[in-house]
Amino acid sequence: MDKKKAQFSTIYDQYIDKIYRFVYLKVSSQEIAEDITSKVFLKGWESYAKQADIVSPGSFLYRIASNAVIDHYREKGKMKIVSTEVAPQIIDNRTSIHDSVVLGSDVQLVKSAIQNMKEDYQNVIIWHYLDGMDVPEIALAMDKPAGTVRVMLHRGLKVLKDELKGKIQEA
Repeated sequence: MDKKKAQFSTIYDQYIDKIYRFVYLKVSSQEIAEDITSKVFLKGWESYAKQADIVSPGSFLYRIASNAVIDHYREKGKMKIVSTEVAPQIIDNRTSIHDSVVLGSDVQLVKSAIQNMKEDYQNVIIWHYLDGMDVPEIALAMDKPAGTVRVMLHRGLKVLKDELKGKIQEA
């Protein structure tokens, strides 16, 4: 069992920031994101300890995270929590105050646009562009064919572009 603990510890170190960022972008609250992320890794460990081997730990954890976010919104009556905080680890402390404000407003604009999209589009865009997952890995996490994921990625980008245009015109 000690070998499994060491393996899962390595997986944890590799994915903690990615899973947290994914959850944070979905819930827009640092405290809620931390809570859900801890639940994801607890469920991940419980499953990992029982199974012989997991082919793709990243896909496995993202599937748990996606389900945990869905469960969160079910529990909250699908009420989205709006936060004015800037995403952690996105703004560099070495930037000027002006640059930080501009970057922070851009991050808020993108977060707002992403939250108006279909859940599947949100997931493929976050996983591919922010977390660097490739299409086959996303397909495994979503339990969909790779071709479907490619189409979703293309359509999701179009929807995001349209959302951002609308938000920029509103401003």
